[in-house]
Amino acid sequence: SFNETLSQQAMEDKPWALISEVSAAGYPEEVVNIMTKRFQLVCYRDFLQNLPLYSPRIQVMFSWNTMPAAEPSLLRSLPALKVVASGGAGIDHLDVAYINSLGVKVTHTPGVVSSATADIALGLLLASARDIVTYHRIAADPKTADLPTMMGVDVTGSTMGIVGMGDIGYKIAQRGRGFEMKILYHNRRRRSVKEEQAVGATYCQSLDELLKESDFVVLAVNLTPESTGLIGHRELSLMKPTATLVNISRGLVVDQDALVEALRSGTIRGAALDVTHPEPLPRDHPLLGLPNVVITPHIGTSTIKTCQMMVESMVNNSLAVLTGQPIPNEVRA
Repeated sequence: SFNETLSQQAMEDKPWALISEVSAAGYPEEVVNIMTKRFQLVCYRDFLQNLPLYSPRIQVMFSWNTMPAAEPSLLRSLPALKVVASGGAGIDHLDVAYINSLGVKVTHTPGVVSSATADIALGLLLASARDIVTYHRIAADPKTADLPTMMGVDVTGSTMGIVGMGDIGYKIAQRGRGFEMKILYHNRRRRSVKEEQAVGATYCQSLDELLKESDFVVLAVNLTPESTGLIGHRELSLMKPTATLVNISRGLVVDQDALVEALRSGTIRGAALDVTHPEPLPRDHPLLGLPNVVITPHIGTSTIKTCQMMVESMVNNSLAVLTGQPIPNEVRA
């Protein structure tokens, strides 16, 4: 069992690391052995039950799906902590300045999540454009006798506007190019002409310009004070009534009340969301009942291969901190 494995590890001279849990909500079992090869793992629940034993020993905290939460009270109970190693690209759940002030490094795993996240962006875009979820329900409904004719919208040859052209945004553009889409993008920093030409992307100086011209607006920005509430009533009103909003960044980038209103009123055609705020939404949230919305529960990185690469990167980042080597993916305040 997992606990027996931990007991065996305790006999070995490995650094100690705190993790959330091994479960559907925590780490997939397929990736735990990547960590146990290099670390003695302590699950958060066990840690809380035996603080005197574990607190002085733990040097690494692995943050997966934002758990365990890096609260000041927890961090202060870990005097030997050297690094908080987060899985994924986003670090909005971590107070990096505070963690650094304790003499603790922060790392993340940006590159390894890009392809899977770009894939889910295109999957959501296609599902919304062609009403795939609605059609599945009709096809699977025991009461269905005659198949209705509903018209989706074309993806091929349409215009996709990408907000945030980092590694994930660029991979979304590459995939859009395969669908012969016209690619617009808005970013704090313009990409090089060579990079733009490689994916046929046109830079929009203003977000408003991108919103007005796009059939699909894909949000791929990091959550920052500047991007919080980036898409609200005004921005949605600038979009085409035939346009779809796709969000694979963070729920707080969109004003959800404004989005509900835009979807109900026909201001935009639809929305496809891998992220919301909170996650999951309350079961009576209006977004869940709208027919022109597709929602997935933050599954952008949820493939076995990507999870393995994320954990390998978390392990490598942590070992670099502990051994004084250059840190591959350090985040500084």
